[in-house]
Amino acid sequence: MSNIKVTLIQSPIHWENPAANREMFEKKINQITEPTEIVVLPEMFNTGFTMEPSTCAEPHQGESFQWMKRIAQEKNVVLTGSLATEENGKYYNRLIWMQPDGKYYQYNKKHLFTFAGEDKNYTPGEEKMIVEYKGWKFLLLICYDMRFPVWCKNNYSQEKGFDYDCIINVANWPAPRSHAWRILLMARAIENVAYVIGVNRIGKDDRGIDHSGDSALISPTGDNFSNIMPSEQKVETIPMPKCQLDDFRKKFRVANDWDQFKLL
Repeated sequence: MSNIKVTLIQSPIHWENPAANREMFEKKINQITEPTEIVVLPEMFNTGFTMEPSTCAEPHQGESFQWMKRIAQEKNVVLTGSLATEENGKYYNRLIWMQPDGKYYQYNKKHLFTFAGEDKNYTPGEEKMIVEYKGWKFLLLICYDMRFPVWCKNNYSQEKGFDYDCIINVANWPAPRSHAWRILLMARAIENVAYVIGVNRIGKDDRGIDHSGDSALISPTGDNFSNIMPSEQKVETIPMPKCQLDDFRKKFRVANDWDQFKLL
C-alpha cells in the first residue's frame, strides 16, 4: 500500500446558498498546486448546518452532487463532503464520496445532533460506510459521530486485518466546544490505531454560532500533521505515509488485545 496525499479545505460557508458555495469551493480547489488524491470539504458545505431542509435540501444526485462529479473528474481526485439531501420524502445529512471515474459512495449521518434539533428535521442513517481506495480503507463519519466511540470502533483479525486505516470526519463543530473536537480527533486516532482527518468550517453562521475550524490530520500516535491554524481560511495538502501506520501497528500490537464485540 502506497502513501496518499489529502487536501483539507477549512473555510466559511455561505448560509443556505448552494450556488455561492459551489463557486467558492471550486475557486479554492483550483488553488491546489501540488498533486493530491483526496479533497475534503466540511459538513453541509453547500448550505451550512441548516435545520430547514424543506427549503434547502437538494434531491439525491442534484446540482451539488453533479458539481462534485464534475470536479472529481476534472481534477482527477476523490471529492468528499456532506449535503442536505432529499430522497423518497425524507431528508438526510449525507456524505458523498465521489471518485474521479464517477463511482460514488454515500453515508447518511447516524448520530443526529439533538441539541440543535437535527433529529427533528433529518432521518438518521443505519449503516457504517467503509470505502476502499488505492489500497486504503476509509471510515466515513459526520461531525457528532465522533462522540460515539463504539460507532467509530476499528476491528482487527489476522485473517482480515484492520477494518479501516483512516477516519474522515466532516463537521460544522461550534467553537465553544472546540477543545472537545480536538481531543476527540486524537482519541479516535489513538484508540483505533488509525489516521483521523477532521475538516471543520470556520466563521459565524446565520444562527449566530461561531466555528473555529481546528481542522487536522492526526496520526495513529496522536500527532497533528496539519499546519492549519484555528479560524484560518486555508487549503492544505498533506502526505499521509502508510509506512508509519504499518510500522506502528507492527511494533505496538494493541489490536491483538481489543475487546471483540459488534453492534446489534
